[in-house]
Amino acid sequence: MVEPREQRHLEGLCRLALERQASDLHLKAGKPPALRVEGQIYFTDSAALEADEILALVREVMDERVRREFEETGSADFSYTMDSGDRFRVNAFRQRGQTSVAARRVTRHIPDFGELNLPAKTLERICEAPQGLVVFAGGSGCGKSTSIAACLEWINRRRRCHIVTIEDPIEFLFDDKEAFVNQREIGTDVPTFELALKYLMREDPDVVLVGEVRDRDTCESVLRAAETGHLVFTTVHASSVAGAIRRMLDLFAVEEHEVVRQTLASNLVGVVCQKLLAGARPETPRLPATEILISTPMVRKLIREGGEDRVADLITGDTGLGMHDFTQDLARLVREGHVDVRVAYEVAPNPEALKAAVRGIASRGGAM
Repeated sequence: MVEPREQRHLEGLCRLALERQASDLHLKAGKPPALRVEGQIYFTDSAALEADEILALVREVMDERVRREFEETGSADFSYTMDSGDRFRVNAFRQRGQTSVAARRVTRHIPDFGELNLPAKTLERICEAPQGLVVFAGGSGCGKSTSIAACLEWINRRRRCHIVTIEDPIEFLFDDKEAFVNQREIGTDVPTFELALKYLMREDPDVVLVGEVRDRDTCESVLRAAETGHLVFTTVHASSVAGAIRRMLDLFAVEEHEVVRQTLASNLVGVVCQKLLAGARPETPRLPATEILISTPMVRKLIREGGEDRVADLITGDTGLGMHDFTQDLARLVREGHVDVRVAYEVAPNPEALKAAVRGIASRGGAM
């Protein structure tokens, strides 16, 4: 429990989150501080916070730029570093005229593919690419950043190279191993993504993370970096592999699509789309289901010709590259006991196909 005198400071509330091993801290006027632990929200037994108290505790840790952004737009992202060195990614936002806060812990522990229950061999193959573009897709909070961090750490442990990340804000802290890593945070180290990308090529990177493709200019810079000999990781908001490709194309004018298709086809290494599910085992309360595309000559041909909707057939027909669609991965998660079948049905893009796959599992392994 936080002492009353500490409730007036973000430091004490963040310390409580660390003690309870929470991933997120939430503050809302009239409510006690809330923590997300293993995917679930729990209110603490601390006293409720007043609206002016929440506003005061975030204003005292905002710099002038963030304060101005919050006043003008009603929301602001920034990072907060505790005296202990622990860091939180903070979003302050107004709701019903009052200030609320969502703060996510930035961790130095970067889980590996096994801990995340990700297909290690496939992702290792992607990480071994000397250059090109790797896209992680999915909705907010689906684990894209964590999966990319696992990829970068895999490279960090094995390749003597320079990794540069451009993030808003930084979500995982890397220690130099075989590689050395420079992490640039928007607002703290550089004012905008545009400036960070402008100077990126002068920083001699081998591997690059651009936190998110948000607009045409960012997408163009990401494609250019992949085209000029770098291995680039980025994220987009899309619910499928085909949707991720369409999302990037839609950032450009229609008359530019042919050129963008050619660039994508030539430089795409792979697309990993994720959904985060409730796990069936206490040791894995949440885990991702994935859909993975690996670039092949046929994939490149379809992208060039506007046939990205047909890549699903190539994914399901994969015979050894490690591609799979959501139905196949959900069936695997059910078969291995990681996910309850009812949870799998709720998120399945094609419930009937999943039912057929699960029936196949049941017929081979007994009634479910």
